[in-house]
Amino acid sequence: MPFARLATATTPTCHIGLGLAAVGRPGYINLGREEDLGTDRSVAALRTRTHELLDAAYAQGVRYFDVARSYGRSEEFLADWLTAHPGIDDVVIGSKWGYTYTAGWSADAETHEVKDHSVQTYDRQRAETAGLLGDRLDLYQIHSVTPDSPALTDKELHARLAEAAATGITVGFSTSGPAQADAIRAALAVTVDGEPLFRTVQSTYNALETSAGPALAEAHDAGLTVIVKEGMANGRLAAPHAPDVVRAVAEETGLGCDAVALAVVLRQPWAGVVLSGAATVAQLASNLHAAVVDLDADQLTRLATLAEEPRVYWERRGSLPWH
Repeated sequence: MPFARLATATTPTCHIGLGLAAVGRPGYINLGREEDLGTDRSVAALRTRTHELLDAAYAQGVRYFDVARSYGRSEEFLADWLTAHPGIDDVVIGSKWGYTYTAGWSADAETHEVKDHSVQTYDRQRAETAGLLGDRLDLYQIHSVTPDSPALTDKELHARLAEAAATGITVGFSTSGPAQADAIRAALAVTVDGEPLFRTVQSTYNALETSAGPALAEAHDAGLTVIVKEGMANGRLAAPHAPDVVRAVAEETGLGCDAVALAVVLRQPWAGVVLSGAATVAQLASNLHAAVVDLDADQLTRLATLAEEPRVYWERRGSLPWH
């Protein structure tokens, strides 16, 4: 399994991955994008920025990179970087299918992505991903499974995914929404020929949204690698938007609010890889400090007071504008 390369790594930053959702397309729901990206969001500008981030991440020990079909040109940008660095063979590459990018490289599009978990979409997007990443793809995940997703019950789709697994690709799923725990537990029950289908799960978990924690622990105990996304709640836990508690703890540690927010996730015993969604090299460097943040019991107790009801959290997330 490719994630064994991360489990045996000696550098703490290997447990932090880099997700390219924020730089693979001109529009996204992260706060602060105007300051992060500026006005030039051309394909060339974001390709250059992505490559700078990948260079910096690799140099600092990051070995997991996360993209998706719906993240604009993220797969293309990553593929270009891999081609330019043929000697790099110790990274794990994960992508996702199930959303189609529809914004046409506009930050002001009415609809940015369309969700569809059908076999037809899998076949199309699997071919598109293969055309860009080829045999560098290690992990292919269903994007944003919810309890009512047809991907949980579609036997034809399960057979397709099992075929991919037989070729050496790890098959996983990601989750979103207030019922993440239900989706995780339902996915854990999916089998093909009596064997569990999924080997990884990627879910939202942060100081504001902790509801998936017990189910992620169950997934870890069942042998799945847990990947955590949105550890900074789309910028709500980073300066200048961070709550007072996060700001206070950051001041006590001498590090950034972002490092504190990611440290909360890293200390979870079931967390295999925690994603940084940095849009600048400086943000990435600050994010990576999470690996050395040592939160004491009092600080953890204070940070635990931030947890919101899942439905409140996801309603707030859903109201964030695409910048």
